[in-house]
Amino acid sequence: MRVLDLTRYLAGPFCTMLLADHGADVVKVEPRHGREFRPAGSARDNYFFLSANRGKRSLRLDLGRDEGRDVLLRLLPCFDVLVENFRPGVMAALGLDPALLVRRFPRLVVCGISGFGADGPYRDRPGFDQIAQGMSGFMSLTGTRESGPTRAGIAIGDLLAGIFAAQGIGLALFERERSGRGQLVQTSLLEAMVGVLSWGAGMYFESGAAPGPSGQHHPLSSPYGRFRVGERWLNVAAANDAIWERLARAVGRPEWLADPRFAGVLERVRHRDELTRELEAALAGESVEHWVARLNAAGVPAGPVLDMAEVFADPQVLAREMLVELEHPEVGRFRTTGIPVKLARTPGRIERRPPLHGEHSEEVLLECGVARDEVDALRRAGVI
Repeated sequence: MRVLDLTRYLAGPFCTMLLADHGADVVKVEPRHGREFRPAGSARDNYFFLSANRGKRSLRLDLGRDEGRDVLLRLLPCFDVLVENFRPGVMAALGLDPALLVRRFPRLVVCGISGFGADGPYRDRPGFDQIAQGMSGFMSLTGTRESGPTRAGIAIGDLLAGIFAAQGIGLALFERERSGRGQLVQTSLLEAMVGVLSWGAGMYFESGAAPGPSGQHHPLSSPYGRFRVGERWLNVAAANDAIWERLARAVGRPEWLADPRFAGVLERVRHRDELTRELEAALAGESVEHWVARLNAAGVPAGPVLDMAEVFADPQVLAREMLVELEHPEVGRFRTTGIPVKLARTPGRIERRPPLHGEHSEEVLLECGVARDEVDALRRAGVI
């Protein structure tokens, strides 16, 4: 599968990186001058760019010029997929309207990622992750009543939009195997965030009342949340009565099982603050590591809250190859996250580092049938 990547920043590049991880030949089309996340005058890419662009080749092409757009159109028969994350209407203004491209190249899958979607009253608004987090309702469910609505610590709207875009591309290519025809695939940051509200939306649909922030504990179960152990934090998930019973015995408090305040899940939720205080008191005096081992041995789901340094030293993370190191001519050896889905027969691979700016321009053009003298002419004219 060959992918022409017209994307910038995070949602689109993350989508095409996921495709590259599983074998797609992704060609990132970049402007001749400037690169996302690289300050003017900087001689190297930073972690923003490196984290979402491994596995790709880079083609510098000036799409602001007729000659550049003509080159792009000449390349499209060589590709299965085009991905863009411009604001709706920008592609059409460039003479590259996605609907027209699909008609002109019937096997082509064209994927567009935007802030709010391809139509609707907010279509033309600029879209950024935190705006989508807030407008999707996600932030209203996150944080505490004291903190107010709280954003996720990563750009989760961008990342989810990239994942859904990759899923949509895969579905469109699968359907193309049957019909022989490509199609448009569209998603947005807002749709991605609303699409994962799951039971958060379900609570509203059922009751008609907005659920509000869930804080550090599951709103429908207790004890199910984050508990202090000394200077650290431990997550415990006693999701049903059987696990609750095992928890009470494992922490040496079997008397809780006869306490009417904790008799069932509704009672434990109602008396959550009291139960949290008593559980933290029972956990005091031992380490997080002690309780992780003891609780899991007893059949109680529990795990530490880790920082980034701890995550990438964790034996399970390392065993599942979620830390990868690559060599890069500008930054030397750098680390990146691994592939989160494993296919037994056709596994993904991370072998190609993020490309240098325009590193593969001539290579890609020559592969797609552009003659050497024309490539040279395009370079002299400043098109590539």
